[in-house]
Amino acid sequence: MHWIDRRKRFRALLAGQRCVHPGSVYDAISARIAEDLGFEVGMFAGSVASMAVLGAPDLIVLTLSEFAAQAYRINRAGNLSLLVDADHGYGNALSVKRTVEELETAGVCALSIEDTELPQPFGAAKPRLVSLAEGVGKMKAALAGRQDPALCIAGRTSAVQITGLDDAIARGKAYEQAGVDALFFVGVRTRTELDAISSATTLPLILGGASPELTDLSYLASRRVRVALQGHQPFAAAVKAVHDTLKALREGTPPGKLTGIADAELMKRVTREGDYTRWTKDFLS
Repeated sequence: MHWIDRRKRFRALLAGQRCVHPGSVYDAISARIAEDLGFEVGMFAGSVASMAVLGAPDLIVLTLSEFAAQAYRINRAGNLSLLVDADHGYGNALSVKRTVEELETAGVCALSIEDTELPQPFGAAKPRLVSLAEGVGKMKAALAGRQDPALCIAGRTSAVQITGLDDAIARGKAYEQAGVDALFFVGVRTRTELDAISSATTLPLILGGASPELTDLSYLASRRVRVALQGHQPFAAAVKAVHDTLKALREGTPPGKLTGIADAELMKRVTREGDYTRWTKDFLS
């Protein structure tokens, strides 16, 4: 597979003047749907990966190989530019380097490495961050693991909601100096916080977590936010749909009377049946 064109598109987005919402995806079909609907970026989160692959909550029990394999399945299904949440890089700085190597090979366009202390240490009552020095080391290791210069690496921090705005800015500036391509802030809730972060840094920004005060794309774009996450509702919607359909069948609803079922045309489109029909004709007859 060739990943360069989609990586160039993501780079162009970061270098541009707009802010976009990514489509939250978790498998081949969801990625194709997002692409068909016109999303420019797909977002594959660690939390969604844990649920989709393991049926487990976001407690960092998913492994790098499992995450990378699912990212590859998503990428090979289409041409969506995929941003992934690589959590803490699955270990220390050496593990971060390996994480970047694996995810680059899997075809991602951009990945974030965060400075949260993960998995949750014994006795920890609330989330906490690694030291600034360790965070910088992880960012440098991530950059060292990159072979394709088109791959984007974002330094991610939740410091705003854990240690405060001043520490978040200090970490953002340090990761910027380390050489990352973008800064990913989680937990920014107000325009005052975003204005301060934007003024203190120069790199493109990615925001995680939807805040009612930070929904205007024009305003976000003016503060150098290029990607603003809205959450991962599509996976939750899929869970609800499967649950309700199976429940209805279990309770005796005839298949023909089920509601909310994809029609034949939609199924043909998302499975690319037309391509397979053509290939069957070309190669098997």
